[in-house]
Amino acid sequence: MTKSSLSRLAADELCGKRVLVRVDFNVPLNEEGHITDDTRIRAALPTIRDLISKGSKVILAAHFGRPKGQINEKMRLTPVAARLGELLGKSIDKTDSCIGLDAEEKVNSMKNGDVVLLENVRFIEGEEKNDPSFAKELAGLADVYVNDAFGAAHRAHASTEGVTKFLSPCVTGYLMEKELKYLQGAIDEPKKPLAAIVGGSKVSSKIGVLESLIDKCDKILIGGGMIFTFYKARGLTVGNSLVEEDKLELAKELEEKAKAKGVDFLLPTDVVLADNFSPDANSQTALVNQIPDGWMGLDIGVDSVELFQNALKECQTIIWNGPMGVFEFDKFANGTNAIANTLSDLSEKGCCTIIGGGDSVAAVEKAGLAEKMSHISTGGGASLELLEGKILPGVSALDDID
Repeated sequence: MTKSSLSRLAADELCGKRVLVRVDFNVPLNEEGHITDDTRIRAALPTIRDLISKGSKVILAAHFGRPKGQINEKMRLTPVAARLGELLGKSIDKTDSCIGLDAEEKVNSMKNGDVVLLENVRFIEGEEKNDPSFAKELAGLADVYVNDAFGAAHRAHASTEGVTKFLSPCVTGYLMEKELKYLQGAIDEPKKPLAAIVGGSKVSSKIGVLESLIDKCDKILIGGGMIFTFYKARGLTVGNSLVEEDKLELAKELEEKAKAKGVDFLLPTDVVLADNFSPDANSQTALVNQIPDGWMGLDIGVDSVELFQNALKECQTIIWNGPMGVFEFDKFANGTNAIANTLSDLSEKGCCTIIGGGDSVAAVEKAGLAEKMSHISTGGGASLELLEGKILPGVSALDDID
């Protein structure tokens, strides 16, 4: 990794300094306003605790939801401040706005080791527009900038990119550093053989990732609803399964590119079918060249699981992005769960297993196997763009290592 990190700053560079930390606290809430999953808050704790221990004045900036530059009472960070306080075992002061008199007064009254959480930065229209005047005002609260919000690093917003023009040093936090180490490392300097498991419903959402991975991987395993676009491109009938008709030629091209590069490009050999899209639908398993009319594929079959397991067992690095089927329905979660268990077993044998954000993370957590994986990415869109080889604005704006 070429970006400077918090770990490179000495304690005397941080003690007494106002440190603006961009975190990703965009957590799910239920209808009562209670946090249902605090993973992203817990992921930021190592950076926050380190700064507290070094006597910094820790100013946290975060977004929540899509308020579109307007104050939305349901999108205030009050529940987040409460949960963060519980996790840190100390009181967290939250501002009424991320800039202005209230924010300035609360920051100015901070003592070393205090933590202030700024209100939702997306309440300000200038955040998503990366407005320089807003970025300058936000940066004016601090002396040092730390970006630990990997999940927002693919956005060139005021709090992720704009503030870096007004603060120095600008470094990664520990979560950001870890994300880049695993995801960027897996692409740039992987232990071989390198395999990628790519699932999800649509080819169109994974075009960039597939094209990039074909250039990097030894094996690519395809699952999820997108397999039916590949099957139809091969001339097979797929019943009522999901197909992107305008991506048939692309599917052919991707397979041909993989073949030309000598990459094993594996599609499932059998699928679990349903007579309608519901958790209690009637189901049957069929070979991919024997899908009957009126049925739709919602999972990969047991033969496909075995095929995938055999392909993965010799791999030293595995990236997984996208489920194998509709894992939200227990009846059609077997393929996804089997792959999760396979990666868990391979992790114990020394394979580097990386879950690249999005639904894959939800699937692994639902299976109770998150702790077994080498790395679970906190950023869906950011991890996809990094795997595609794209530059993340929130990362590129940080200081390079001297």
